[in-house]
Amino acid sequence: MIQYSRQTLREMFDGKQVSPILPYMSLDADRETIELVVKGNGKISLSGVQPKYSMVVDNGTLRFSKEGEQGHYILKPAPTALFILDKEYCPANEYLTMQLAKNVYGIETAPCCLCVFGNGQMAYLVRRFDIRPDGTKYAQEDFAQLAGLSKANGGDDFKYNILSYEDCGELIRKHIKAAPVELLKFFRLVVFNYLTLNDDAHLKNFSIIEKKNGDFTLTPAYDLMNTSLHLSSPSIFALKKGLFKEGMIIDDIHAVNRQSFIEFGNRIGLPPKLVEKELDNLAEQKPLAERMIRESLLNEHMKRHYLQSYNYRRFTISK
Repeated sequence: MIQYSRQTLREMFDGKQVSPILPYMSLDADRETIELVVKGNGKISLSGVQPKYSMVVDNGTLRFSKEGEQGHYILKPAPTALFILDKEYCPANEYLTMQLAKNVYGIETAPCCLCVFGNGQMAYLVRRFDIRPDGTKYAQEDFAQLAGLSKANGGDDFKYNILSYEDCGELIRKHIKAAPVELLKFFRLVVFNYLTLNDDAHLKNFSIIEKKNGDFTLTPAYDLMNTSLHLSSPSIFALKKGLFKEGMIIDDIHAVNRQSFIEFGNRIGLPPKLVEKELDNLAEQKPLAERMIRESLLNEHMKRHYLQSYNYRRFTISK
């Protein structure tokens, strides 16, 4: 049974009591729910095969937002695509990976939690960080937008096939005044995605957002997941070119190591000593991470897979 801690209630709902049980049996079984979503809500976006729905809190209950109503949350139910392995655990996977980023590695993440449909099926809920208290939106652009890329000029896989993570570093320097600070955050997140086998960290999963003073920073991290648990043939990096502008020849995991990330950090302008320090910290054994994986809501096979692959990736970037 999912229960919200005081910290979760504070971060997600400003301290208000909200039930983790959704007032719908399921998206698949509840015809009224399906009609409500299609007519009044619609999908915000579709990242791969994961649908996303706009939500609001209404008298302590989460519900789909109505037509014209500004949602403050995004709900991601388990996907339904046949090729997704253990699809019912996707919400638990994303929640775990987001919590590892936040609580183990100090990465700023979007507030999130799990909730359940009436049939017990888990769903992932994230609080939107682009909405002001008055309901207006902060200016925000993802890296594909910053690079001027779309299907029209880059093809169907524009968010994967054109830029490298080194190119993304140049976008940060171009659009953010406090670039050194944000480049360090970006470096840490790229390595974290490698450690947790997230091969869907594409251009639209990195964004910048306007702050009160008019400057831009990176948004909190979002859409973090160990994709290897659900795909039969995962990749090492989401971006086809990998870390470097000229691309990388990646035949297997042995092609990526500590030196790869040292070179990457240096290329995006981080001081060599800082890169070494960051990699030491990221490669260090983290008892909290291991405990969080073991105590997660993944099944036992997935827990073992997650822990073993995570520890192996740590080994590849250690001294």
